[in-house]
Amino acid sequence: MSPRWKVATAAAVVLLAAATGCGSGSGDGGGKTKLSFFSWESEETMKPLIEAFEKQNPSIDVEFSHAPPVAEYIAALQTRLVSGTGADVFVIAAENKTNLVQGGFVKDLTGKPFMANMSKFNTETWSVDGKAYGMSISSWSAGILYNKDLLAKAGVTEFPTKWDDFIALCQKLKSAGITPYYESLMGMPLTAAALVGHENARQGGDVDAQIFAGKKKFGDLWNGPLTTFNQLFTSGVLGKDVVSLKGEQIVDEFANGRVAMIPAGPWDVTSLREKAPKMNMVFAGVPTPDGKPFWSGAASPGWAINAKTEHEKEAEAFLTYLGSKEGVTLFNKKTAAMTTTSDVTPVIDKALEPNLQALKDGNFYLPQVAWPRVQDALNTEAVAQLQLMVQGQAKPADVAAALDNRLAQG
Repeated sequence: MSPRWKVATAAAVVLLAAATGCGSGSGDGGGKTKLSFFSWESEETMKPLIEAFEKQNPSIDVEFSHAPPVAEYIAALQTRLVSGTGADVFVIAAENKTNLVQGGFVKDLTGKPFMANMSKFNTETWSVDGKAYGMSISSWSAGILYNKDLLAKAGVTEFPTKWDDFIALCQKLKSAGITPYYESLMGMPLTAAALVGHENARQGGDVDAQIFAGKKKFGDLWNGPLTTFNQLFTSGVLGKDVVSLKGEQIVDEFANGRVAMIPAGPWDVTSLREKAPKMNMVFAGVPTPDGKPFWSGAASPGWAINAKTEHEKEAEAFLTYLGSKEGVTLFNKKTAAMTTTSDVTPVIDKALEPNLQALKDGNFYLPQVAWPRVQDALNTEAVAQLQLMVQGQAKPADVAAALDNRLAQG
């Protein structure tokens, strides 16, 4: 998975749909079936798996198309599905799960043989009312990735666990002439998600359910964590211009040694090892007010089958391969993903050992997964309000109130 969040322009979505839109393909005249596949993983990542599948299934040609996560992909997928040009197989994500299921766009995969080796947690994540609609082969947790050598230059040898100490660390790095931290506000900030998750766990772990049942308000969960998160800006650690930074830019700045710390996940590790092979990079959980670090994370997005596909047999064959021992092993090799299928032990970068431990301990959270409905609308509202907050145009309570209003609209 590559949860770097992007905002799509209407023009980009239209161009993308026009350039790459494809539905259930017919034969190509050579006796082969064309199976369309729309992914937010890049062609570089998926090409080896597609080629291996086609080699095992010579009667099937996979037509691949791509849009980057999250907002741009979801907008493009919605455009295609509504226009009847949706791919046979596509990604189902937290932000669009409910819409896809309620809209009748995805097939029920419950009990399919290729679901047998999937993690129960992953399958439940992509289920609605006990029925599974996505096949997810991995999970992820994201924390703060830091350049240990840059911290050492500022005299720091131990990463803090308390939020106040983290702010002090950022200020110490800044005083030493080192850019301390970057975080993209183009999507849900991973640090903010972790802080909300920590507060949710502190309150018993079921606050979202109470919010959606009308027993609590978003402010009961979000006000404290957002006040904490906003200290990055009110303290001067981050400037308002960070709002325009994209995830790729931040990763490049980190790879080039121009920033000491960034929020990151497994999807960043492979490219960083290539760009900065000698960097001494270390993951840590997001520091919290009480000194108990937390992580953002979830089951990785799953693969779904278009409910209107004319090639269900071929689509199931494709998912069978993607979920096979060979397919999962190859995906793990290409992405450094922490795969969770029962017959594959993932090989992970040593830097990801803290992330894996967070998954085992259950110290991770993602709002979009915790929300049982209107995830897409709430995510869009949250991102817009957070951007206003960091620019000084809204307070944490305003963000929470806007989410309450958006939920009330349904």
